[in-house]
Amino acid sequence: MSELHLDKINKSFGDNHVLRDISLHIDEGEFVSILGPSGCGKTTLLKLISGLEVPDSGSIFIDGVCCDQIPARKRGAVMVFQDYGLFPHMTVTQNIEFGLMARKISRAERAVKVANMLELMQLSEKAASYPNELSGGQKQRVALARACIIEPNVLLLDEPFSNLDTSLKTIVYDFVLMLQSTLKITTVFVTHDKEEAFMLSQRVAVILDGRIQQFDTPRQIYSNPLTRQAADFIGEVNYIDGIVSDGIFTCPLGRFDALGHKDGQAQLMLRFDQIILDHTNGFPCTIAEKKYKGRTTTYRVVAADLCLTLNSPNNSFEPGQKAFVSAASDAGCILEVPN
Repeated sequence: MSELHLDKINKSFGDNHVLRDISLHIDEGEFVSILGPSGCGKTTLLKLISGLEVPDSGSIFIDGVCCDQIPARKRGAVMVFQDYGLFPHMTVTQNIEFGLMARKISRAERAVKVANMLELMQLSEKAASYPNELSGGQKQRVALARACIIEPNVLLLDEPFSNLDTSLKTIVYDFVLMLQSTLKITTVFVTHDKEEAFMLSQRVAVILDGRIQQFDTPRQIYSNPLTRQAADFIGEVNYIDGIVSDGIFTCPLGRFDALGHKDGQAQLMLRFDQIILDHTNGFPCTIAEKKYKGRTTTYRVVAADLCLTLNSPNNSFEPGQKAFVSAASDAGCILEVPN
């Protein structure tokens, strides 16, 4: 279990500046997600940490030791790729013990470690099976077991669930959380899926255009994004123009706390689930569109000059119907008006 520190990492491929001044500090045993769209540099960052790529500038420290001159095989940062990377001619047991054999661990010790890992990952009955005899979820658990059995300093997960269907993902999520909690390995998880990142991580680093836009808890990133870029990437957002004066933001929906914000024009960011749709209380609106989604219904409403989208557990409203919208005074986030 080691802490991981990235100090002003830059990486380019030709004229493509993939990563710009990336600095992060990840605590021992922490589970952190790197969240961003395809092509933003997430996988490149993992390769830099593992030693498979070299930064153009900046340094990487694992447990306080600078890794600039340490080759990948000696860093103790193990990467699990999305395609599993299992050896097809080896059984589950042989795949899992491969790293132990490379480290010349005795046969007796290997047997104990592999048996314990098979039990932990609920793979004991598949010990003699080959990869082509496994489900996608089982293959992923074998790949995780093979990486974790060598007790790495840092575990790097490169979109490990992208090849799994929805039902299998739920199962493997639970295994990853159990594994990380049990072994307490410092883990960096790359994904473009916001729900995965929020559900699994203690903190999330949002990367857009090669830069870290925000590094915080899932709740803070969802409710209080630092930039409009970060807010837009997380999605399901409304922006409402208004004025900040003496720590209060005023807009058609009401007055909202804006302590710490300078006076002048600003915008209130409200997520779809932060707007309340009601029959009697709030700001008058008209239902313009309705989309039933099971547990919730998404409505688009028109309120004076505002066009808002919201999610509501109430499915009783219909297009053309008059209603009212409101939001709690502590809901949403105040953002500066973009230039």
